[in-house]
Amino acid sequence: MNSKVKVIADAETNAVVNVSDNNPEYGWVRVQQVRIVIDDNGFLRRKPVSALIPGTVTDLKGSGFFAGQELPGNVLVIESLEPFNAKNPERDLKIAGDTGIVCTLAGQPIYRKTVYSMSTSAEDVLIKHDNKEELRDAYARTAAKASITPNTDFDNI
Repeated sequence: MNSKVKVIADAETNAVVNVSDNNPEYGWVRVQQVRIVIDDNGFLRRKPVSALIPGTVTDLKGSGFFAGQELPGNVLVIESLEPFNAKNPERDLKIAGDTGIVCTLAGQPIYRKTVYSMSTSAEDVLIKHDNKEELRDAYARTAAKASITPNTDFDNI
């Protein structure tokens, strides 16, 4: 079962309301939910998923958020074939693990972001990628590099 959504304080500053570097009138609160995720192979994992609640610093502080506070709703994963940020579309690209490879559907990049919803019935919007062969090749190359061992004993040279 998924955990409750909790407000998370910044690890370095211990601040709950974080102020934007670009505009001190705006900021965000980070929330996190530990969710059950089942992959394509049916393997279950518990995974923390976080999102930001943006707003004006005045409104965020006035809302009374505190570290560890439980909130109703869910942290949702939203995927799209359209960028969420037109000025910086690369920011939300869906990347496959540590490969650096962008997940695509019919050659189009998939964009991914997380959002907090107060609705308990809201659901993720997911897009299944179709560039599996490219990813398999990348994982195979990584595995091959990890298993390479020298065939000479260099200690005796």
